[in-house]
Amino acid sequence: MMDTQKEALCRIISTLANKNEELQSFLEAVDNTLTGLQEESLKVTAELEAELEHLSSALEEKGAELRDAIKEEKQRKEAGLQKQMAEGGAALLSCEELLQFANHTLTITNEEEFLKAAKQIKERVTMAPAFRLTTRLVASENMSQFNVDFSAERAGLQRLHFLPVPRAPEIDVSSCVVCDNDITVAWQPAGEAEGDGGQRRYELEYRKTNRDDSLRAAGDACWEKILDISDTHVTISGLKFETRFVVIRVRAKNKAAAGEFSEPVVMETRAFSFGFDAATAHAELKVQGDTVTWEPQGVKGHDPRLRGKENKSSSRSATPSPNKNAGSRAGRDRFAGESYTVLGDKEMAGGCHYWELRPLADWKSFSVGVAYRASLGRFDQLGKSSGSWCLHASQWLQSSLAAKHNNKAKALDWPLPQRIGVYCDYDNGDLSFIDAERRRLLHSFKTKFSQPLLPAFTVWCGGITIATGLQVPSFMGNFLSTNQSLSNLSQ
Repeated sequence: MMDTQKEALCRIISTLANKNEELQSFLEAVDNTLTGLQEESLKVTAELEAELEHLSSALEEKGAELRDAIKEEKQRKEAGLQKQMAEGGAALLSCEELLQFANHTLTITNEEEFLKAAKQIKERVTMAPAFRLTTRLVASENMSQFNVDFSAERAGLQRLHFLPVPRAPEIDVSSCVVCDNDITVAWQPAGEAEGDGGQRRYELEYRKTNRDDSLRAAGDACWEKILDISDTHVTISGLKFETRFVVIRVRAKNKAAAGEFSEPVVMETRAFSFGFDAATAHAELKVQGDTVTWEPQGVKGHDPRLRGKENKSSSRSATPSPNKNAGSRAGRDRFAGESYTVLGDKEMAGGCHYWELRPLADWKSFSVGVAYRASLGRFDQLGKSSGSWCLHASQWLQSSLAAKHNNKAKALDWPLPQRIGVYCDYDNGDLSFIDAERRRLLHSFKTKFSQPLLPAFTVWCGGITIATGLQVPSFMGNFLSTNQSLSNLSQ
């Protein structure tokens, strides 16, 4: 009985503990929200005061400009009228003097004096300022500049309100495209709110994930951001698709605030992403991330020409190579002897796959291809068995490029590529090697794969780097649609 009560009490305690934790989280959220509200209100108030100050400054500046215009017109008109008043006063004084003289002349009785005075009056009248002065005013009393109408501005100020927060856009899934490791995203704006002012911009966020069932979760990685987008579409370029999905969301913003994010959209970005399986690497191959370099062991091993002379009697390979016993200390799965091989860490058992290889600047010889894991012994080289296919490149002594399979080689007449693409369609038995920079098909194998394949690489002297997480590029369609092939080496 006591045990039963203890179990019941433990369940109650567990329930209370969960509820206590839930309440603590709730109170913490309320407190954080309250603090955020207070901080946000202070921020908005400060921004409002700043905007009102700017508005007041603009009004004062415009008022000073209008006052100056009125003052300038007043001064100009006053100067003109003052000049007319001075000229008119002088003409009036002259006219009065001449009139007084004329009246006096009428009283002269001596004929000779009268005629002389009359002649003087006539000459003075002809030259009198009163008869040359215009009596039209140069300016009116009306102020032509005082015609400002503030009714529209006044109405605008009365309608003044906060800039609205933009509503969330809607991503147009039908217009979104994933191609060549680029993602083009398009969306529809939610409509421009009154007062938005046409200053809307957009922000896009995306994150990679292997899950498609939790769009709103924090996710497997942080959000990457693209800011200040002016159009309603954007292309995210040069991505590496090491996950199956990319989650995308968009929000609008104006100069004052950013709105809510759109409903997130999941876009599938399936691609072949793999790395080197360091456990298989030959003891003289150093694996660092996406790069493999050949680092020979021993003092003599650092001079490839010397090591080549030491092994020139070997008939197993046309490529000069170090001593076969160099890998004797390696693990059970590690390649040894003259193989200088390392495998990829992910199998291909169906579908289409693509990756690329770049040789490093100091390379001398390498091979790239695919193989059945079981078909390669520790000392085997790529292309010398029925279960491995490869493209072999060499610039040791002379440049050469060849396709190899089942101990057969096909020489290829093409310059050594700086970027090699490998395309494998497992289900159709197609394996193609591409000069990715010139977009040239170098060689195609046509076969029927019967076991899971692994990417395989051989490196001697120098190194290579690989690029994975790549989609099958669109230009591959040019080769696949025409069924173009340089040759076939069948099993």
